[in-house]
Amino acid sequence: MRVLLKLELDCHPDDAWRAIRSPQVFQDVSYPLTQFTSLEAGGFPDLWEPGDHPVKVSAFGKFAIGEQLIAVSFAKAPGDVRIVRDHGRGLSGPLALVNRWEHSMAISAAPGGKTLYRDQLSFSAGLLTPVMWLMYWTFWQFRAAALKRLAPTWGWGTTRRTDVSL
Repeated sequence: MRVLLKLELDCHPDDAWRAIRSPQVFQDVSYPLTQFTSLEAGGFPDLWEPGDHPVKVSAFGKFAIGEQLIAVSFAKAPGDVRIVRDHGRGLSGPLALVNRWEHSMAISAAPGGKTLYRDQLSFSAGLLTPVMWLMYWTFWQFRAAALKRLAPTWGWGTTRRTDVSL
């Protein structure tokens, strides 16, 4: 099943690109519904790097959901579209019920110096897929509201544009 978002964010595309590669923003748009703790030595990096990033996931910071592997890669598409992909998987708990996980977030320019943000999650959890879809769809709507609310605060692009490449 798929969950899709298409939003116009009130920020420069370079700022949005940095934001979707930031573990801090990842946590900010998930809070308080879901909280993540890095299981990597040294904790979360400043920006996601290609590769595997194990995390512990909890609901509302109180209820353990399990461990998850965030498997990050980057791509470019025609039209100056920059993409973050996660082909990770659940390692334990209810997260391990998902047997296929493909999450991509795409950033491109929108009129007026704004950002077109597209987010697609494709997943499968066997017979539980419809139930999981409802949970993920609800969570993605929550994330969408948080992204729209936080985007104007991502003012990196106006002060430094040194970290916008893949």
